[in-house]
Amino acid sequence: MDERSRYLRRRIIDALEGGGRGHIGSSLSLVEILRVLYDDVLRVRPDEPGWPDRDRCILSKGHGCLTWYAVLADKGFFPQDELLRQCHPGAMLGGHPERAHIPGVEASTGSLGHGLSIGIGMALAARLQRRPSRVFVITGDGELDEGSIWEGAMSAAKHRLDHLTVLVDYNKLQSYGLVKDVLDLEPLADKWRAFGWAVREVDGHDVAALRETLGQLPFAAGQPSVVICHTVKGKGLDFAEFNPDWHHKAKVGAADVASMREALERAE
Repeated sequence: MDERSRYLRRRIIDALEGGGRGHIGSSLSLVEILRVLYDDVLRVRPDEPGWPDRDRCILSKGHGCLTWYAVLADKGFFPQDELLRQCHPGAMLGGHPERAHIPGVEASTGSLGHGLSIGIGMALAARLQRRPSRVFVITGDGELDEGSIWEGAMSAAKHRLDHLTVLVDYNKLQSYGLVKDVLDLEPLADKWRAFGWAVREVDGHDVAALRETLGQLPFAAGQPSVVICHTVKGKGLDFAEFNPDWHHKAKVGAADVASMREALERAE
């Protein structure tokens, strides 16, 4: 783990300390995915979040928003101090992202399965308006249990939306159990191919591999792209990694925060 990934995780812990709650495991598996998108891929303007030609990023797994907040604050979409007010009454940042309140957020999400359909609408609009905007949708793996995902996948392939990319945070663990036990997704890559998508798989914590993979978009002309990112839920906190107890914590106290900060500094 390099210093930038560690830094972003520190900001996530700041938000957890400020709000006293949050989806910890689901956020930590996303860090490198969102880092590479905002550092190297997305065409956005933090000082002009409504720029018409911007790329759109939709965090369909909205419960992982602590990482998104950390990255958006780092990029200057809003002040860093807002992280410390997460989930406070009247604060900008809540337990799920809200488009009306947070600069840089394109869609209010968290009701799982909806983000891809929203992204398809944005991709179609960009085509009709002849804008260069690309659309990126980040889903969870448990989220792929939703039938709306696969309806959307068929629609995107039908419309040949090669400026649309889905990134799957495939951490293998959903809210109450292993993905393979709840509703096995395998063979996941073959499923997406059967639905007409161009597929790549990557280590979702390998920054160089993510940069190389996303630098090849679109993977095929006339086909939407999907990147299956193999990740670790809770990445960076040894006691939270692949531990369903850390999917969400309703109460995060001072001792928890201290343990998280200590674990992060010894993480590799």
